[in-house]
Amino acid sequence: MQNYSSEFMFVLHGLNDTRAHKQIYFAVGLVVYVVTLFVNFTLIITVILDKTLHEPMYLFICNLYVNGIGGASAFYPKFLADLFSDSHVISYTGCLSQICSIYWYIFCEFTSLTVMAYDRYLAICKPLEYHCIMTHQMVIKLLLCIWLFSFLETSVGVSLTAQLSLCGNGIDKLYCFNWDVVKLSCTDATVINLYGYIVMFSHSSQAVFIIISYIRIIKASLKSKTERVKFMQTCLPHLITLTNFTISLLLDILCARYGKGDGLRALRNILGIEFLVVPPLLNPIIYGIRITQIRSRFVKMYSYKINTFR
Repeated sequence: MQNYSSEFMFVLHGLNDTRAHKQIYFAVGLVVYVVTLFVNFTLIITVILDKTLHEPMYLFICNLYVNGIGGASAFYPKFLADLFSDSHVISYTGCLSQICSIYWYIFCEFTSLTVMAYDRYLAICKPLEYHCIMTHQMVIKLLLCIWLFSFLETSVGVSLTAQLSLCGNGIDKLYCFNWDVVKLSCTDATVINLYGYIVMFSHSSQAVFIIISYIRIIKASLKSKTERVKFMQTCLPHLITLTNFTISLLLDILCARYGKGDGLRALRNILGIEFLVVPPLLNPIIYGIRITQIRSRFVKMYSYKINTFR
């Protein structure tokens, strides 16, 4: 089967169960997407406009908001369009583009959370050295590394996927995902499977780094009341975000590998989109509520604008 033909289309079978209630799914999906965009954009603007929030921690949080918009936008537009389409198909190029966008979001999210763990480790365990290490130049370098490293990982994976010859076009999901395309391969996929293990090892190493960082952070936080307050205000939202994203992603992987059968399709759909739907919506809410500086600046800025227009 020719992968590069303009006529080649994938069929998304995950939408088959949505036909009976497509208006409801569309309304709910559109509202969630709009709310996701609104809360993320609003907090991004808050961080950009308020110079007191131009600190490393808030810039890394702002980076999460930007990435959340990218992750949500990789899923919702195509999903919402397919709800009112009789043929749930996606072109070969469109499928690879969606895979690229979703994987870039995943890698960027996890790498961002790793950098944030490092930032919190320095702030709590080495407060006297924090501002010497975490300079604005260092923040810029870390942000560039997050995006460029994630893009490099994604580009290699998508390039390897594009080399596969396919013997089918059915994807049992709501969107294109790399694993589902690889399963359609009728040639040897050893190289891309090996690359998958390399990526898994890389991000598992990041997970170990995060765990070690937080073990040290918790030990340091137990020594004084000030550090405990700092931990609750800045580290707890990070732990909630990390746990939510990791569990969502693991559920999707388990669902893709072991969830088979039409009877479980609705459950697989829910688990398969959780990491694309929940973190982009939950992250700004968690940080907006838990981080006192962001919450107070947000309220102050927008209450002032509301009073100005009255």
